[in-house]
Amino acid sequence: MSSVRQSGTFVLGDRTVYRLGYGAMQLAGPGVFGPPKDHNTALAVLREAVASGVNHIDTSDFYGPHVTNQLIREALHPYRDDLVIVTKIGARRGDDASWQPAFSADALTQAVHDNLHNLGLDVLDVVNLRIMFDAHQPAEGSIEAPLTVLAELQRQGLVRHIGLSNVTPAQVAEARRLCDIACVQNHFNLAQRADDNFIDALAQDGIAYVPYFPLGGFSPLQSSILSDVAARLDATPMQVALAWLLRRAPNILLIPGTSSLAHLRENLAAAAIDLPEEAVRELDGVAGIDRQDAER
Repeated sequence: MSSVRQSGTFVLGDRTVYRLGYGAMQLAGPGVFGPPKDHNTALAVLREAVASGVNHIDTSDFYGPHVTNQLIREALHPYRDDLVIVTKIGARRGDDASWQPAFSADALTQAVHDNLHNLGLDVLDVVNLRIMFDAHQPAEGSIEAPLTVLAELQRQGLVRHIGLSNVTPAQVAEARRLCDIACVQNHFNLAQRADDNFIDALAQDGIAYVPYFPLGGFSPLQSSILSDVAARLDATPMQVALAWLLRRAPNILLIPGTSSLAHLRENLAAAAIDLPEEAVRELDGVAGIDRQDAER
C-alpha cells in the first residue's frame, strides 16, 4: 500500500482519494466490448488494486456494456467505506461495438439507473457526463440540456457529485453556472498537452483533473525519449509517464487501466518514482517536438 500512499491525496467531490487510482475499462473484452478474456483474473485485478490501497475506481456501464460494473460488484461488493467509484454516462454501444451519443433525458436517466443496478449501489459517488459532439476530442457546443437532466438526478439523491468528460474550458464554465463540478476527465499526457493551462485553472478552483490515455498519441521520437529516460531510471515507460503526470499538478488523479496483475503492480509502483530534475526537463520538452520532424 505504501506506493499508492506516496502518490498523495486530493479531494474528489467530498471524499479524499489517493491520486493513483484504477480504471476498469480494460477489464472488458477487445475493443471494450463483451466479456473479459479471463473472468477470474479480472476479479483478481480489482481485488488486488483495492488491497493495495487504491480507493478511486473509474468505470462506466457502457464498458462492455455492463461488463466492468458487474465485475466490480462481483469482486468488491460490499464496498469498503473509503472506496469512491466514478462512472460515466452520455454514450452507448451499438451492436457493432460502435460508440454512440446517448444524450436524451430518457437515455441519461436509464444510464444512471443501470449504473446503480449493476454496481449494487443506492447512490453514485460521482457521475461524469461524457460529451460526444466529437467522440475523439472535445468540441464546442452547449451542454446545458444533458447536464440539466443529470443535475435533476442529483437533486433526486441518485448522484452525489457531477463531473465532465471530453470537454472544453468554455463547456466547464457553462456547466459551473448550472451546478458544482467535481472533476474533468480529458485526454492529456506528456505528448498531448492541449489542456496545460486548463489543468492549472481547475487546480486553482479545487477541481480534480483525470487524464486518460497516458501513452496515447506519441510520435516515434517522443516515445524514444520517454523510453531512454525510463531505461536510466530502471523503470518502464508507463511508470515514468505516470510519475510525470503526478508531478505535473496536484489536482491530477490517475486511473491507469489494465487486465493484468503484473501490469497493475507496475502501474501502482509509479508513485514511488522520484524523477530527477534533468529527467523532468527532458520529459517537459517532449510535447514541443515537431511530429513531422520525428517522422523524417
